[in-house]
Amino acid sequence: MRPSPTLRVLFLSTHNVARSIMAEYLLRRLGHGRFESFSAGLEPRGEVHPLTVKVLRERFRIEPDGARSKSWEEFQDEHFHLVITVSDKAREVGVAWSGRTVSAHWDEPDPVAFDGGDKERELLFAQVGRELSQRLDLLCALPTEKLMLLPHQDQDGAPP
Repeated sequence: MRPSPTLRVLFLSTHNVARSIMAEYLLRRLGHGRFESFSAGLEPRGEVHPLTVKVLRERFRIEPDGARSKSWEEFQDEHFHLVITVSDKAREVGVAWSGRTVSAHWDEPDPVAFDGGDKERELLFAQVGRELSQRLDLLCALPTEKLMLLPHQDQDGAPP
């Protein structure tokens, strides 16, 4: 029996400080080696939000070693099997990727943009993390072979 191929997944957001970072590190844990996960932003801020790190550590027991806010341009020449946008702006921009890539959009509220108290903000970060974790559980439940058969898009966004 041949081992299943490793699927490369990129989570794309606006600033790459919260949602996309959480998704990247959650998939590393939940994917059990079936996925290589990365994250990037259209306008990276250079630093991961402290509550992102806190939620990953305290709520999910994940140590986000090496987490950093980075630009999508760092990955523009790499191939991904799946690109998941987690911000409306990232979806609207629709960055084209080399090769054929499946794309999806997961609508998640931006916890960084939340205007409220510290406790409420931390709860929103945790809620977003739980929602991402649930979506990733479903993704991980799919057989890798089936994911490889999904219709892909060429660089211009058209199906093959």
